[in-house]
Amino acid sequence: MEEWVGKVYTALCILVLVITIAAIVYFVSSRGLTTFIMDGVSLGGLLSGLKWDPEGDIPLYGALPFIFGSFSTSLLAALIAAPLGICAAVFMTQIMPGIGKKVLQPVIELLAGIPSVVFGFVGLSIVVPALRALFPGQGIGIAAGSIVLSLMILPTVTTIATDALAALPRGLKEASFALGATRWQTIYRTVLPTTLPALLTGVVLGMSRAFGEALAVQMVIGNSPHIPHSLFESASTLTSVITLDMGNTVMGSTHNNALWSLALILLSMTFVFVFIVRFLERRNQR
Repeated sequence: MEEWVGKVYTALCILVLVITIAAIVYFVSSRGLTTFIMDGVSLGGLLSGLKWDPEGDIPLYGALPFIFGSFSTSLLAALIAAPLGICAAVFMTQIMPGIGKKVLQPVIELLAGIPSVVFGFVGLSIVVPALRALFPGQGIGIAAGSIVLSLMILPTVTTIATDALAALPRGLKEASFALGATRWQTIYRTVLPTTLPALLTGVVLGMSRAFGEALAVQMVIGNSPHIPHSLFESASTLTSVITLDMGNTVMGSTHNNALWSLALILLSMTFVFVFIVRFLERRNQR
């Protein structure tokens, strides 16, 4: 009886989850595709257009600056967070596991519980003034957004890297030591290559979170609808333009549908990140 109840409860939970995901995909897709089917906006124009002016005499829906801003901030954040997170994981598991588990790991995991708005305020109070003092410009832009995002995804990268390194068979390292390798040779010639797919999984998951982040980036990137010529110029992302404009549009208007199209792009990129993670997990299992 208990086993039957457990199976029914599990099946219902899975069914609710599948229905919820399917409903989200259907709703976002139906609203996002309306822009091209009913409103006559060109898909190529949306993806490659450089000007976003939905309220102009001739409405323009060029989303390339927002796509560029989302990808550039996410990639730069991953480039900053990946070496920091992997080095922290190596320190906690291979060099000083006692201190790492007791002190460093809890501190890093606490970062995951900090609200996005706090990271945004830290960026406005510390990162932006520092960049303004060191580089030309106002301090807001791609660089500020990338630094803030790197702090936000650092716990994800570090935690997954730590789990991957901790799960490495002990005999692999002992065999390396038995062959005369030093600790550092064992780390960068044996440990890191063996766990590379799992480490990349953490980086991709971090990029996925960075790509969909809205509030923290919106506070420090400047929200200017153009492609910047440097890392210290104001820019915008898909999430920031959606959150800023969605409340100022009429449901069913072309402008509103175009914002849903941007949301569809975000959803599609989320699926791409998931497929990449699955591919890396399969390589790791091999």
